[in-house]
Amino acid sequence: MAAKPNARSRKTTALVVAGSIFIVVAVLVAMVPLMLNLFGGGGVKTEGIDAQSVKPASTDIDGEWTVTNRPGTNHSSAGFTFDEVLPGERRTTSGSTKGVSGTVTIEGGTLTAGEIEVDMTTITSDSDVRDNNVRRKIFLTDQYPNATFQVSEPADLSGVPADGSVAQVELTGDLTIMDETNEITETFDVARSGDRLLVAGDIHVNRLDYGVETPDFVAATIAEEGEINIRINMGK
Repeated sequence: MAAKPNARSRKTTALVVAGSIFIVVAVLVAMVPLMLNLFGGGGVKTEGIDAQSVKPASTDIDGEWTVTNRPGTNHSSAGFTFDEVLPGERRTTSGSTKGVSGTVTIEGGTLTAGEIEVDMTTITSDSDVRDNNVRRKIFLTDQYPNATFQVSEPADLSGVPADGSVAQVELTGDLTIMDETNEITETFDVARSGDRLLVAGDIHVNRLDYGVETPDFVAATIAEEGEINIRINMGK
């Protein structure tokens, strides 16, 4: 007849099991950032105006300008930048799209009207997994495919030089994301380059103001504060 395990044997077995569970959990926690890195890095950010590519203006600033999507260093682009909060790590990630359209009107050196629309369904980063999460779980693009910025106050652009220098102009307008609208005021870079008008800037936002909730990710959450990045290239 087999002998029953004594108390010391049972205690040793329990300690071994507990130790094994602890090791497995520790390894999984340590691997989470590595696994997430496999799904993508810092993303693709819409940068500001490349001043080295700007040349002196060849047309008047007044008129109706239309966003174009022609290729080049300062092509039209828009997107987001937020921090991902991971176990033991915080990193910045971005997504962007060239799906930008719209028009602005300038009369007597004053911006009198303007509306820019961004196709949120085409935002991409450096990871298909992240892109699907951004579209389907964060911005809900099936339901809210577009975001818009509409100028709500006139802005003086008469000081934007014709020599290709980049000026700073304060713009006020209504930013709409997921059908939630908030008025924002930000300083944008503006440049006249050949027959083009360039505008770029970072709009600081709190995602909760636009009903953007953190999806139920296993290992990552998204910081509340972030940026909407935009660069538009317009012609007449």
